[in-house]
Amino acid sequence: MPRLIAPAIVCSVLANGEHGAVARLLTREAGLLAGYVRGGRSRRLKPVLIPGNLVQAEFRARTEEQLAQLTVELEHSRAPLLAEPLASAAIDWTTSLVAAALPEGQRYPELYDALGGVLDAVEAAPAARGWAQALVSFELLLLERIGFGLDLSRCAATDASGDLAYVSPNSGAAVSRAGAVGYEARLLALPAFLTEGGTGDWEAIFAGLALTGHFLARSPVAERRVDVMETRRRLVDRLKRVHATASL
Repeated sequence: MPRLIAPAIVCSVLANGEHGAVARLLTREAGLLAGYVRGGRSRRLKPVLIPGNLVQAEFRARTEEQLAQLTVELEHSRAPLLAEPLASAAIDWTTSLVAAALPEGQRYPELYDALGGVLDAVEAAPAARGWAQALVSFELLLLERIGFGLDLSRCAATDASGDLAYVSPNSGAAVSRAGAVGYEARLLALPAFLTEGGTGDWEAIFAGLALTGHFLARSPVAERRVDVMETRRRLVDRLKRVHATASL
């Protein structure tokens, strides 16, 4: 990648030296890429290099092994959402998950689109009902792309394709109601919106988060970055508190 100019979503930023920063950005064309931003901690660039922001990025490197020099121009800022605790937590989790889970330099156009869709949904409805379901679907897609996908097409016990209501916590395979008889307590609930589409209620959304959370905890993400998984735990706890308060 001697040179690449592309729209990108800022996923993580680390201080480097006295004034610089190393940023990891997700591009549609080349996947997750890292680059050194000269003056990245300056007053001008700090508001640009905020996770969740959409930027026009230019990467320049002499060799594939060299850390690219990166320049960025702001296309769309989501900085105002940082004042909303729930929305801020959602952006923090999704962008840090991408930065921690994906190998650099591999194309994931569907993940780029999905991340942009979740961020747009958070921006449109910071109160969560509009984006919590999209978050579950995004996590499910990311699990698939990193090799921990679930098989939700047919029942592992009966081979039926209908009435799927559970997932094996070991294999990640779906199980129908008929196939689960007597074993329901040992299985994870499978919300209908993940197999049939439509909109799930809060019970279904929390079941979906429990499902994806179980397999994320078994993935290399949890092994490498305990702090990232802690970010998710805080987000889910906040969602539950908000839902409980709204239900009173």
